[in-house]
Amino acid sequence: MVKATDVSRLFLQAVISRKYISDDLIRILWKKCHDAVRDADADAGVEYNEAGFEDFIDKTNESLNPVGLEMRSLYDEVTGIRMWALVNTKGDEISQMATDYTPQEMAFFKQIIEQIITAPNEAFSVSSMAALRTVNNLPVKSTMTKSQAEAVLGSFVARNWLVKSSRGRYSLSGRSLLELLPYLKSTYDEDMLECTLCLEVCTRGVACYTPACKGRLHDHCYKRYRASNARCPACAADWSRADKLRKVGEEAAKDGDDRRSRRQRTGSTNSGDEDELAPNGTMEDQEMDED
Repeated sequence: MVKATDVSRLFLQAVISRKYISDDLIRILWKKCHDAVRDADADAGVEYNEAGFEDFIDKTNESLNPVGLEMRSLYDEVTGIRMWALVNTKGDEISQMATDYTPQEMAFFKQIIEQIITAPNEAFSVSSMAALRTVNNLPVKSTMTKSQAEAVLGSFVARNWLVKSSRGRYSLSGRSLLELLPYLKSTYDEDMLECTLCLEVCTRGVACYTPACKGRLHDHCYKRYRASNARCPACAADWSRADKLRKVGEEAAKDGDDRRSRRQRTGSTNSGDEDELAPNGTMEDQEMDED
């Protein structure tokens, strides 16, 4: 028997099958779910109201809360487009990836995350060579070869967990920032940056040039803000000259950065507990096994 609640069921099935969805597409899917239920039974009591999408999400999240799931959105740092995903709100582990990767591959991914999040100069990215050498930092002796590591990295990109730039640098995708946020905050809270305007996590954008100022903005937030403001939203410094602003993300990366990190995280597999820039000799000095 068709019921009005079938709209939510069909909607969640559509979201799960697509993983990471734009706001435009998710609204289209929501309407199609209404249409499908209404076509199956015109008396099911299903009424579509375009303005009711946010309320629908709120009600869906209420039903998902007991099982530790939630529909969340963020504005993609590259495109500025609002994106959605069904995320796990329980615990701080990367449980979403457990069914797709082996424990060794999961450990590899966590090491990549550490290199990205703790990259110096707020670059939030790591070079291809440094990413490959990260295999040598795994807690347990790795049997992963260079070609295997390259294939796994390719899979991370293909499944939209990582982004690889034209310069060959890896950074976290919008999907990772959305779905893995509980893990990122619980593990790297001191290293995470927040956009001063939208208050979402920021790994790409601009930073105020004033020493000690915490003003950080996504590129799309900066563009919108700068249209009517010429001062830092955090410290009120003069922002009339865009060339004075510092970059956040890959554009902030400098030669030699991949040998250093902003800090050595407590419990890291590398030795040392310095809070300042620390050499990462283990990663750089060891060579990976070839095929």
